[in-house]
Amino acid sequence: MKTPVVLSITGRQKYADQEPETIELVTEGVMSFENGGWDISYEESALTGLEGVTTTFRVEPGKVTLSRVGKLTSQMVFQERVPHDSLYQMEFGALMITVNATRVFYDLVPDGGTIDLVYEISIENTEAGIIDYHLDIRAK
Repeated sequence: MKTPVVLSITGRQKYADQEPETIELVTEGVMSFENGGWDISYEESALTGLEGVTTTFRVEPGKVTLSRVGKLTSQMVFQERVPHDSLYQMEFGALMITVNATRVFYDLVPDGGTIDLVYEISIENTEAGIIDYHLDIRAK
């Protein structure tokens, strides 16, 4: 059963030689429990620059997978201290990215919860920065 939810997402990005940037988004989505894990999905908007993309967080014991499909395709796997490579496919080409999570925390129940991800990101084998995501999920 899919539960309508409201997601409050805060993303903080710190790239080399740049001031940290914080993005906040409140959007509607759906949440469901399937095959031993939670799926939280929402449609990106022009505000995020990813209009036409569906984002899904898959939360399973010990890991969180962020998948995007639509105008761009990517899948990033977050497990603490385990680097994961991913192809970030965009309309104009693809990039190889590596994520290395330093914090993966989640506390989910049928009517919502939280997800916290902190990870280092490398693009084409070059360290790019640190990203910190916080999601609050609440049933509508």
